[in-house]
Amino acid sequence: MTEQLQLESGTIRIADDVVSKIAGLAALETPGIAAMSGGLSEGWAKRLSGKNVQKGVTVEVGQLEAAIDLRIIVLYETPIHEVCRMLQQNVRTAVESMTGLRVVEVNVKVEGVAFKDDEIEDVPTRAK
Repeated sequence: MTEQLQLESGTIRIADDVVSKIAGLAALETPGIAAMSGGLSEGWAKRLSGKNVQKGVTVEVGQLEAAIDLRIIVLYETPIHEVCRMLQQNVRTAVESMTGLRVVEVNVKVEGVAFKDDEIEDVPTRAK
C-alpha cells in the first residue's frame, strides 16, 4: 500500500516497502544486532494481514505516522536492553528524517542470540 501526503505543490507518496527498507537498514547498522529474524510465518502474515513484511520488519504506514515492528537476533554478551533502546532510536531517527513521517512506535522482539563466529540463519517462528 502506498500512503500519500497532499501538499500545495502536489502529492508525495511513500510506499510501505520504502519505510520497511529504511527501518531494516537502520536496524542492521545498530551495534549489537547480529541479524534480522525472518520466521516461517512471515509469508502467511503478509497474506493474511495485508501488512508489508520484509525480513524481520513489519510496518504500518498512515498518512502522517508509521508504526514499526522488528524481529532481531542480538550478539551474545551484549546488553540486550541497551541494544534494543539504541535500535529503537536509530530506526525512529532514520525513518523520520528520510520520510518526514512521525514514528509513533518501534516495537522490538528479540528472537535469538548469536555468537560472533556463528553463521546467521533464519530463526523459524513456532506456531502455537
